[in-house]
Amino acid sequence: MSATPVRPSRFALYDAPYVLLTLVALLWAINLVVGRYIAGHIPPITLAMVRWIGATLILLPFAWKQIVRDLPIIRRNLPLLVLLSATGIASYNAMSYYGLQYTQAVNGLLVQSTAPLLVAVWTFVLFREKLSLGQAAGVITSLVGVMVIISHGDLDTFLHLKPNIGDVVIIVALVIYALYAAILRKRPPLGPLSFLATIMALGSLLLSPFALWEYLNGKVLPLDHVTFFTLAYVMTGPSLVAYLFFNRGVELVGANAAAPFLHLLPVFGTALAIVFLGETMAWYHLAGYALVISGIALATLSARWRMAPH
Repeated sequence: MSATPVRPSRFALYDAPYVLLTLVALLWAINLVVGRYIAGHIPPITLAMVRWIGATLILLPFAWKQIVRDLPIIRRNLPLLVLLSATGIASYNAMSYYGLQYTQAVNGLLVQSTAPLLVAVWTFVLFREKLSLGQAAGVITSLVGVMVIISHGDLDTFLHLKPNIGDVVIIVALVIYALYAAILRKRPPLGPLSFLATIMALGSLLLSPFALWEYLNGKVLPLDHVTFFTLAYVMTGPSLVAYLFFNRGVELVGANAAAPFLHLLPVFGTALAIVFLGETMAWYHLAGYALVISGIALATLSARWRMAPH
């Protein structure tokens, strides 16, 4: 659980962790689709840096009072905040956008589904926190559902998925992000807006040398309508909204209970492909969705049972 007491919010939605985490998966799934769509058009590290600069500037007017109030805490905890920014903001996003330039959609979705297992590994390594039997069963059930969707219900298709450099980069990015999710419990007692604004601003600074390297190598941000609409979305939905929701979800239920909701990423990604790319619904979509939802329910109920007084 979080290192600091969980404070109730004035907004009912902000105290509904499973709704928040479902919305996070949807927003990040859209980001994944957008990332594949603009691959080769916008330099990946530049995209990540501009994304966080823009998100910070949007959030700053709302977060300023919290930042001023929390400045002494920020100064005392700067090394931890840099670590959180490097893992959850800078590295993960830049590497994901880079990997999406090379990986197939189906491979990228499969790679994303490993996140809950990686979070479980980090929470065990760092805090000796073990998954309960119900949580482990939920993670495995959801993972099977993801595999059913990605393989179209065909074992031979699944066995012949071939990893490439993009898959490897995204796997490394997920290992890094899982570390962020695991150590998020140690976040300093900052307000939610000041915490997010701080790690986003630090992430922008950490990415700037690499974005400069991209620029010096001739990879320039194109100023066109595709770039405009891409930046408008990535600065708001998967950045401001999703990170606020994810941080709050982990604060309320812990990393291991929150992680199975990341299995919804490929589920939503498939649904988006059906809606926007004209793909048709098949039996394996329904079977996979049922398994993913069952796994999440199993892990969620197990987490609630563990937290309940006995």
